Amino acid sequence: MSVDHYENFPVASVLLPKRLRKPVAAIYHFARAADDIADEGDLPDQERLQRLDEFRAELTRIADDQTPLTPLFINLGAEIRQHSLPMQPFHDLLDAFSQDVVKKRYNDFANLLDYCRRSANPVGNLLLHLYGEATPVNIAYSNAICTSLQIINFWQDVVRDYAIGRIYLPLDELAQYGVSEEQIAQGITDDAWRELMKFQVDRARGMMLAGKPLGSILTGRIGLEIRMIIAGGLRILDKLESAQYDMFRHRPVLKPFDWVIMLGKSAPF
Repeated sequence: MSVDHYENFPVASVLLPKRLRKPVAAIYHFARAADDIADEGDLPDQERLQRLDEFRAELTRIADDQTPLTPLFINLGAEIRQHSLPMQPFHDLLDAFSQDVVKKRYNDFANLLDYCRRSANPVGNLLLHLYGEATPVNIAYSNAICTSLQIINFWQDVVRDYAIGRIYLPLDELAQYGVSEEQIAQGITDDAWRELMKFQVDRARGMMLAGKPLGSILTGRIGLEIRMIIAGGLRILDKLESAQYDMFRHRPVLKPFDWVIMLGKSAPF
């Protein structure tokens, strides 16, 4: 399954057990469709919010054992019922996408973490339920991994996000390091920017490593997938460092050779 469009969706489909590919695809298509509503095209904000509300209504139909109105939610509802998936993560994702429509700046890191709690962590939660491994400890590790992945994607996509009017770097930290929004607009990579981004990258790496034990708790192909996800996130951070944090001109992406390196680093811990 391609994840080019919705990069925070932690899926390496060839590693998934065959029995899980259909429910994972249903979750992915839900997330991608909702993300498109929030981000794509030239719709006015009110229409974006209305369409996301229509998604909420479909989730309510599923919860009430009613037949959804669209094929996307008919498929999703079947997987939710078959695998006894919780409904709250789907609502959390919609809340995050709605927030993206109206909120373009974050005052501090706590606000950003609250966004990640709804934009990224629900995906890991749902996957753990599919795996039958949704224990409190595993969910805590998953949250660390998913939040880190979301933040890594923010730093990877500073340019893309600014182009649609968003800055996810906390405003108080921009001020602390002496970086202005105008500097982001101009793509200036100076010492202040490098110091700011080193701090951000180090923090994201620490969060990813805090979730690393999940890769050894989960066994078999699922455990390998988690370890590959962790290795991929860390690889992007390494590339940011190698580019001296100039993501304006060198947006880091994973290339075929990177996957070889990631696989080598994904042996059981």
